[in-house]
Amino acid sequence: MSESLILSGKEVSASVYDDLSDRIDALLDNDIIPGLAVVLVGEDSASQVYVRSKTRTFNKLKLHTKTYELPSNVTEEKLLSLISELNDDPIFHGILVQLPLPKHISSDKVINSILPQKDVDGFHPENAGLLSIGRPRFIPCTPKGIMRILQHYQIDLRRKNVVVLGRSNIVGRPISILTSLKTEGANGTTTICHSGTPDIESYTKRADVIIVALGVPGFLTSDMVKDNAVVIDVGINRVDDDSDKGYKLVGDVEWEGVCRKASAITPVPGGVGPMTIAMLVENTIEAAENLQ
Repeated sequence: MSESLILSGKEVSASVYDDLSDRIDALLDNDIIPGLAVVLVGEDSASQVYVRSKTRTFNKLKLHTKTYELPSNVTEEKLLSLISELNDDPIFHGILVQLPLPKHISSDKVINSILPQKDVDGFHPENAGLLSIGRPRFIPCTPKGIMRILQHYQIDLRRKNVVVLGRSNIVGRPISILTSLKTEGANGTTTICHSGTPDIESYTKRADVIIVALGVPGFLTSDMVKDNAVVIDVGINRVDDDSDKGYKLVGDVEWEGVCRKASAITPVPGGVGPMTIAMLVENTIEAAENLQ
């Protein structure tokens, strides 16, 4: 069997930034600097790393971003008050509240408090509803990035069986909608599998495209995948090892085995991750364009 095609999120995200440069310049020419407010609650190390990466990207592109760091014991009332202020601040076209939040704060209440026109994560019920009927305002960043990878590598989902592992509102559910929409490059026959699905491998073995977003290291193994399937690995998991860092990053796919059977596969890191940030940039630019 021929070697798998590596679906590089780094390569695709670089192409996205090139494509966005004219749109950014047009906004800057009109004295509009696309702005993103990031709210980070607590000291989750993975969230901090992710936010720093977002900040570097925005700064490199000469876009405006500011991170509001709040302690983990902040009250829900204070957090909602901050979001209200950001909703009214014209310098910010997008608002992102980094998840997960501490248990004493309702994520639903926080997401619902963000102005839908500034909800660049695409999680507000209004935006989720628009996506579900095929008229999206903002597409959640990770699912949008997955679709862009497939588009870049000309992987068409028409007449394909697509299996999504995971049903979260962040990845699984929105990507199941996007892959099945009657749009160019999509129109697949999509099945969602999750923790309540018996005999998951009976679904994955028939899949032409498998999208794995479970947060379980190495869940998808080679015996669960048919030859020449396309595999998209959304997972980013820290696994302890004896390196200097004391850990390594792995996906939800057992790489060594699956890459020998798949026709194309995303690596971890360097696959879906860079695309999530690129799509956040694009959504923020869209928000700035929409609010002109």
